[in-house]
Amino acid sequence: MRSRTAIWFECKIRYEKVMEDGLQKKVNESYVVDALSFSEAEERIIEEMSSYISGEFDVADIKKAAYKEIFFSDDEMADKWYKAKLQFITIDEKTEKEKRSTVTYLVQAGSFNGAVKNIEEVMGGTMIDYVIASVAETTLMDVFEYAKTKKDDKPEYEQ
Repeated sequence: MRSRTAIWFECKIRYEKVMEDGLQKKVNESYVVDALSFSEAEERIIEEMSSYISGEFDVADIKKAAYKEIFFSDDEMADKWYKAKLQFITIDEKTEKEKRSTVTYLVQAGSFNGAVKNIEEVMGGTMIDYVIASVAETTLMDVFEYAKTKKDDKPEYEQ
């Protein structure tokens, strides 16, 4: 398991897909990309999807994701994405009352139980008290992380 914090965008792609029965059907699929802006997210999803989709496709929607951190699984069977809401428990020193703050994560796993196990694996290494408020399977197809390419390798300054 590894986790990655970034600015994530959910992108919806609309295209004609050849189904198992050989017929073409217009489908909408959701993906997540790591980007700094909406325009960069659009550029990244077009670049990523152009190698998978033959023919035309539209970027139907882009929205900023509710999660800042994603837990990636090393398991080959982990082919689903789950949205997990965790509540972190802190005690207010002045009032001595329990305070809960909710944080949303995206977790890669093969099953619901696998998602819970992955959350506990990552969060078990922290000293923070937490409660898993909810875990729900998403319709996300894949997550594309930013990878530095050769053209990005520029010196910090020019001499």
